Amino acid sequence: MNQWLPFILFASVASITPGPTNLLILGSAARFGLSIALTIAVGASLAASLMLLVVGLGLGELLARAPLLQTVMTWAGAAWISWMACKLMRADTASLDERSIDQRQGFAQGAGLQLINPKTWLMTVSVTAIFLDGQASFGAVAGYATLFLLVSTPCLIAWGLLGAGGAKLLRQPARLLLFNRCMAALLLASVWLPQLAIP
Repeated sequence: MNQWLPFILFASVASITPGPTNLLILGSAARFGLSIALTIAVGASLAASLMLLVVGLGLGELLARAPLLQTVMTWAGAAWISWMACKLMRADTASLDERSIDQRQGFAQGAGLQLINPKTWLMTVSVTAIFLDGQASFGAVAGYATLFLLVSTPCLIAWGLLGAGGAKLLRQPARLLLFNRCMAALLLASVWLPQLAIP
């Protein structure tokens, strides 16, 4: 309980700083509307919280013992997110309308992205090492996972509000194309810059 305030600060910073999920929410809100972005945010928050629960209950220890598996997961996730960025960079603006995505896709997209997002895996393993300190009781881990859900959801929704606020600027195809390319470049940077910093 005495570590909950530091954990709230950690979860806030981990959730609000730019990363693949935040950029997906921002771009989806700008192109498809706030409702799609909200479903992505909820899917992402729930998936990350469930990952924290699973990692805290033992998967984190397995990952710590298998550095090769960690490396493979990191590079596979980076490759998949890079593929998403390249697809976005080449997207035809005429095909980007609200009918091209529905609420279920948004939820699944947000949740699925967490499974291959290196930032999410790093966060869950860090929480296990720093805050749980070997106390892997179900109650403790579930408490942190629930608290992460409550903190991360509003942080992700803030990115959706930011994207929805800028939607009016993207009504012209040329601006939308430029926005897509900028988002793709940011998505690539969010994945590859941390990888390049690893010694």
